[in-house]
Amino acid sequence: MAAGNPLVEVRDLVKHFPIKKGLILSRQVGAVRAVDGISFDIVEGETLGLVGESGCGKSTTARLLTRLLDPTSGTISFEGRDIAFMSHEELKPLRRDMQMIFQDPYSSLNPRKTVGSIIAEPFVIHAVAPDPKERKRRVQELMEQVGLNPEHFNRLPHEFSGGQRQRIGVARAIALKPKLIVADEPVSALDVSIQAQILNLLRTLQRDLGLTIVFIAHDLSVVRHMCDRIAVMYLGRIAELASADELYGHPRHPYTGALLSAVPVPDPRLAKMKVRQVLGGDVPSPTNPPQACRFHTRCPKAVAGTCDVDDPELAAKAGGNLAACHFPLSDTEIAARVPTAAP
Repeated sequence: MAAGNPLVEVRDLVKHFPIKKGLILSRQVGAVRAVDGISFDIVEGETLGLVGESGCGKSTTARLLTRLLDPTSGTISFEGRDIAFMSHEELKPLRRDMQMIFQDPYSSLNPRKTVGSIIAEPFVIHAVAPDPKERKRRVQELMEQVGLNPEHFNRLPHEFSGGQRQRIGVARAIALKPKLIVADEPVSALDVSIQAQILNLLRTLQRDLGLTIVFIAHDLSVVRHMCDRIAVMYLGRIAELASADELYGHPRHPYTGALLSAVPVPDPRLAKMKVRQVLGGDVPSPTNPPQACRFHTRCPKAVAGTCDVDDPELAAKAGGNLAACHFPLSDTEIAARVPTAAP
């Protein structure tokens, strides 16, 4: 599936948030299973997309990859070194190689700092370019690289638009020339016209700097445009993992098929041919997920005695897609749900 050298290897990654009761002698009464045993690789130079409904564990996975959160168990190998339980002192040299772009460009920037000092902060923390004049020169080069006016070096974040603020976040992320960028819904808070500019900027930077990107988004059309491979998450697990072309053309997991059936098709003729798969019920609580297959309570293909008893492994199906499903979609079902034209 993933040709090339893996930059990151994730195995059996788990993150549970404890639920406690009591003010003084608090005790754990449960846990939110935000990420519950996922495994995947991220290949050097690729863009791996993470998609799924709200609460499926995408953002938690992003923060685990960059160790902004400590995992409950599992391994995260970055260039062959397991960073899952490294101390903050051990992680500091590796922080240069993995950076994050956050979802909200309004809250991710310190409103009391100038844009120059925000972008220069990585240089200060890692003792790069200690000379103030050299640091200013490099910051202004970064501003120009992401499409900002270098003369606005001393302005505050509130003087910029949402798209410009996200460019500031991008400049801060690439300041130390990292190997891995984790972009957690970087365009969801922006106007549609600005989204395209930021996406094109990320693609240009990836080409010029040789970046590896983990791209998280809700918009399936955006993910198809940006990503080489896509992992579909549901209730803390990976339901399907495939190349972008295979996932959009031949989804094998019923959940993936349902997601793609909801994507609008601009061609009215193809839209009439499309069979919309509406999922019944609500997403189960991550504090008490269904046994066996997480999706069986909403799946139209679920079979009693199998899907509610045996937990399916993420295994290769027809076409090479990896899907965690006992009864993957057939070619006939795919043809009805996913018209041949791109969404």
